[in-house]
Amino acid sequence: MALSTASPLLWRHPWPLLLASGSTARAAMLRSAGLPITVEPARIDERDAESRLIRQGEASPGGLAAGLARAKALEVSARNPAAIVLGADQTLSCEGAAFHKPVDRQAAVSQIMRLSGRSHELTSAFAIAGAGRIVATGAASARMVMRPLSAAFVETYLDMAGPAALSSVGGYQLEGLGVQLFESVDGDHFTILGLPLLMVLESLRRLDVLAG
Repeated sequence: MALSTASPLLWRHPWPLLLASGSTARAAMLRSAGLPITVEPARIDERDAESRLIRQGEASPGGLAAGLARAKALEVSARNPAAIVLGADQTLSCEGAAFHKPVDRQAAVSQIMRLSGRSHELTSAFAIAGAGRIVATGAASARMVMRPLSAAFVETYLDMAGPAALSSVGGYQLEGLGVQLFESVDGDHFTILGLPLLMVLESLRRLDVLAG
C-alpha cells in the first residue's frame, strides 16, 4: 500500500483510505469526492456471516447491513492495522423477504419479476475501522418503487445490461440502464448506489483524517 498522494488540505492520513469492498460504484463515489483510496475486498463469506448475525438475533435489514459492514472492515483492518478501513454493505427487503445479488441470469429474471410493481427498501451501511477496531458506523435507507414490468421487457433489459445486472443487490444499477425499471425513488442517491457518502465523509471529519 503506497503512501497517500492527496493534498494535505483534504486527506490527512499518511495512507489512502482502504475500501474493503470490490464495488466499482463505491470506489467511484469516494474518488469523485477527492479521497485517495486503495481497494482490498474483505475475505469473508457474506452468507455465512449473515447467518451468524441472524442466529445472534440481528434479523432486520439495517442490522444485517451494519453487521456485514463491520465484519468486512474488521477483517481488512486486521491485515492492515496502520490504515483507515471502510467496510460497506447493502441489503434489499421487499414485503418481508430479503434479496441478495442474483447468482445468474435466471435468478435475476426471477428477482426482478418479484419486485415488479412493488415497493422495496434499500439499506446501505458502513463501518470504519482502525487498528483492528470499529471507530465509526452509520446507515441510511431509501424506498424504491419498481413499475409493473413484462417478462419480455425484463429479458430485454438483461440483454442490454449484461453482467453488470448481477453485480448489485436487486439485479439493477440505478445509475445506468436500471433506471428504466422504476416508477419512483425516495432517498439519498448515494445510499441507493450502496454507500451513505455524506455520513461517511462526516465520520472521517470527526476522526480528523479529512479536513473540514
